Amino acid sequence: MKRHLALICGIFLMGMAAAAAVAAAAPVPNANPARAKWYPPGTPVSSTPSGQDTAKSTENGPADGTDPAPIAKAPPVAEPVVINARIGQHTDRTRFVVEISDPVKFRVFTLANPNRVVIDLPEVLWRLQGPPQASTGVVKNYRYGLFRPGNSRFVIDLNAPVTAATPMILPPQDGYGYRMVLDLFPTTQAKFEKNAGWPADLRARENAAVAAATAPPPDAAIATPKPAPGEIASRSDHMIVIDPGHGGLDSGTTGLDGLYEKDLVLDEGKRLRKALKARGYRVHMTRDTGVFIPLYSRAPIAHNYKADLFISLHADSNPNASVKGLSVYTLSERGSDKEAAALANKENQSDIIAGVDLSGDNSSVASILIDLAQRDTMNRSVRFAKHVLNSVAGVTDILPRSPHRSANFVVLRGPDVPAVLIELGYLSNKDDNAQMRTTAWRNRVASAIADAVDRQFGFAPKSAGNAGGAMAARASAD
Repeated sequence: MKRHLALICGIFLMGMAAAAAVAAAAPVPNANPARAKWYPPGTPVSSTPSGQDTAKSTENGPADGTDPAPIAKAPPVAEPVVINARIGQHTDRTRFVVEISDPVKFRVFTLANPNRVVIDLPEVLWRLQGPPQASTGVVKNYRYGLFRPGNSRFVIDLNAPVTAATPMILPPQDGYGYRMVLDLFPTTQAKFEKNAGWPADLRARENAAVAAATAPPPDAAIATPKPAPGEIASRSDHMIVIDPGHGGLDSGTTGLDGLYEKDLVLDEGKRLRKALKARGYRVHMTRDTGVFIPLYSRAPIAHNYKADLFISLHADSNPNASVKGLSVYTLSERGSDKEAAALANKENQSDIIAGVDLSGDNSSVASILIDLAQRDTMNRSVRFAKHVLNSVAGVTDILPRSPHRSANFVVLRGPDVPAVLIELGYLSNKDDNAQMRTTAWRNRVASAIADAVDRQFGFAPKSAGNAGGAMAARASAD
């Protein structure tokens, strides 16, 4: 059975690695999360600047479609500064303009399913004023941020297929900075799909980046030997991988007061790491900065680190502002209910949001392997989900109706590592949003989750005064 499981795990992870290689992006230490700011789709938008251009030309080249007020000269910085982005609608085209402090090389390509235009540029500082402009012409919405260290990105969602012209760079004039002008012309879907896809050199670069992200370092290449029968187990025998959701261009849910899910879960992940390390566990985080990590890279990271447990951290939202409380998800192919399936579908959009080419994804293979290989792994995941809910019951609100749910989350598909996805609460609820802002709440929840890890491996929890401890102690015997 073990040989059979190992073979299936190998096949599964080869598929996951292939999808991840197509996907993109590796975490690099010391990346600056402050450079990852962006505005997500659906953010309320400001009106178009007054005095829009009517496609007239100047001696420096075609006008950029709008005529905002002149800006002050940007202060000297190590990286170029993106100052503005705007859209101009013309008779035969939609014009997208990026104003920047210094000339840089822009790279433009398109991706299908769904239709997007991607603008790659070197790492920059973002100083745009106000949220993105409203849907204009073929542009449905756009977002921007750090894709990976050294590489910033715009991703434009489209209302219709387009042909992207070669971008033009206009020099500073009349108080304006350098401008990148990109014209988008209507085309057919067939022509769009024919030309869509990552350029070969960018694909090779990202393949290498993903390989570096998922490969274990030398000190993690060989797992710590498990205790022999009769030996006393130690917390240091166990590797825990913490996965803060979203990151970089993908901010996830936005709270009532502007709190980004990606920032909340990164901070909570660091607190959980600190709590677990203090107890003696070995811990790795899929990201510990504001970078983007492709979904299909996350489960292989846990496998390559020979993890004993994978904990993905998220925060939820709901159109019903009264819905609140923490919930825990485990893997299933169909989902425990429609709401759980809808949440999985939303979370599985992360790679699309960041401008990743998903043409190599083979979800049917993943589905078959889930059926073949994950029965024991999924049972251990369910056991840990129960420990989490019992442990956190004394420190935060729990979703009243069915707090343990299941759905087909990409990040939970690793066949050999027990995995859960914890929704810390609802950023759409004023009470949850307010308490998730506080240091005290974050520390309490991190400590309670660490207690659940202790119980999963048969250790006495180290936290004192946990009101959920009695229930958790009984659950640990299940």
